[in-house]
Amino acid sequence: MTDQALSPPLWRLLHETAGCVRAVSQGTSAALALAAVAPPLRPGTQALVFHVLRQLGRARALARALVSRQPQADTHALLASALALLWDPLAAPYEPFTLVNQAVEAARRNARTRAQAGFINACLRRFLRERDALVAATQGDEVARTNHPAWWLRRLRADHPEHWQDIVEVDNRPPSMILRVSESKTTVRKYQQALAAIGMEAFETGDSGLILRHPVPVSRLPGFDAGWVTVQDAAAQRAAPLLLDGLDPQRPVRVLDACAAPGGKTAHLADWIKARGAPWSVTALEVDAQRARRIDENLRRLDLAAQVLVADAGAVGTWWQAAGGEAFDAILLDAPCTASGIVRRHPDVRWLRRESDIAQLAAQQARLLEALWPCVRAGGRLLYSTCSVFRAEGDEQIAAFLARHTDARLMPSAGHMLPTQGDASAAVRDNADREHDGFFYALLRKSVA
Repeated sequence: MTDQALSPPLWRLLHETAGCVRAVSQGTSAALALAAVAPPLRPGTQALVFHVLRQLGRARALARALVSRQPQADTHALLASALALLWDPLAAPYEPFTLVNQAVEAARRNARTRAQAGFINACLRRFLRERDALVAATQGDEVARTNHPAWWLRRLRADHPEHWQDIVEVDNRPPSMILRVSESKTTVRKYQQALAAIGMEAFETGDSGLILRHPVPVSRLPGFDAGWVTVQDAAAQRAAPLLLDGLDPQRPVRVLDACAAPGGKTAHLADWIKARGAPWSVTALEVDAQRARRIDENLRRLDLAAQVLVADAGAVGTWWQAAGGEAFDAILLDAPCTASGIVRRHPDVRWLRRESDIAQLAAQQARLLEALWPCVRAGGRLLYSTCSVFRAEGDEQIAAFLARHTDARLMPSAGHMLPTQGDASAAVRDNADREHDGFFYALLRKSVA
């Protein structure tokens, strides 16, 4: 039987896609919405959902141009999804008339949209007839043109006046697949050769990273189950070296990952330590018990050691004794944030966030900084990070902290790393800035006296 015969019909994928888009519009993350999709349909649905979310501003504007009153939620989600997939013929994943026919079929097959199948058909066929005029009519709408909310664009302009357009452009591109090679199990060069032996081309980035020319399922990666590599963005790979480099590998060192889920940085810290044979210990805190269990399971799968505690990092008294009751030499605070720097990987973020979230999250970040700073020993260090491009969650947060704490000194660190998209075919050795998500890093050292 051919792969095509095994593939689900497009109308089913469009039905699931519209359901996920509706869920995002109502405040549910795309990850949760996709988790409810039947496994055989999930990969195809995810590809379409991500495409739609990257074009949702334009699709909504086109829908408004086509209809005088927004239809009910299920119909609107299907219409917007079809328009997002149709509007740019160079990026459309299917032929226009195929998309229209299958969108109408999806409407007919759903009891909630069946009565609107004719309406969907009329709207989409009118769009095909009047495409150029309708696209031109929405070109003056900045949200349609950039596929970012208006408040988000205002923030980017204020925070990064010279680079905001570059950020928007990168946000709307699918990311490359980036791997972190386990230093305790192999080397970047050896793993690159293992990939080449099975026809996979990859290019070095940073100290331990490889960018794949073409993304593949992790099941196809040599040694993935044995922990030779993990999937981790190049910017996130900066955390462990920034925090641990320069510490004495001969004496015991206590390391804390204060907000550990999903656990990628915890694993990197543990792997970095194991590769050097240092007598160091890692404690990871995660407030959600289920996510904490996943961190523990992943560490065991990777044959890495760390203590994982279910705890709120900001409520120090609830975990201090369980974590050893002594100050830490190094703390990673990868604080909860808007995730505005990882929009290319999570295109739903821009549509889920509200501007008021920034102040709320900045207050939470400040609370965590205040709670954890006393947990750093004299002469020790704390690495504050967020996957955000907004200055309120980055340099403004750290400037306010330094003003409150005269015993804190800012060490050389990355600061705001704006998202970049490089050419995965252009091998540039040791160039960690070729492609990465948006991040912020500030390394703080506590005075001895």
